[in-house]
Amino acid sequence: MLPPLMFTPEEIEALVLGSRWVAERADGRLKEAALSAVARIGAVLPPDLKDEMDSSSLYVVPGAPFPTDTVDPALLRKAIRTERRLTLCYRDEAGVASERVVWPFALAFFDRVRLLLAWCELRQDFRSFRTDRIIEAQVGQDRYPARRQALMKTYHEDLEKRRAAERC
Repeated sequence: MLPPLMFTPEEIEALVLGSRWVAERADGRLKEAALSAVARIGAVLPPDLKDEMDSSSLYVVPGAPFPTDTVDPALLRKAIRTERRLTLCYRDEAGVASERVVWPFALAFFDRVRLLLAWCELRQDFRSFRTDRIIEAQVGQDRYPARRQALMKTYHEDLEKRRAAERC
């Protein structure tokens, strides 16, 4: 027996708002996961907190639809979670296709696009790839040589250096 989940009203609002945002702005699998998670949390809340959750007045306004992804974002998330190389067929803004082998470490959700953040073996640098421009993706069998957390740390350090250089 576990004690009932206890949240503050603000924590409940944050959970509901976050799940509504994911349901509105993420792909189908994440949408279902967000709705399922909030329903499971609601099922074990004490009645007064359940009422607070059900009566949340915070909403996500529908935005412009995301461009359609050819590749299932769940495949990209799997490569990130398992730290596997991805071979991408990617089409740039001008429509030029290229093949890239990348080490994916994050997905970034913006208002109108999603980006795959990765180390690019071709460029030997961090790159971002719009998910709607990924034509094909294959998850490799081998892990990339760095840990995901280390890549994220290096990425953030590199980003901060670039921002500092721009300010000068």
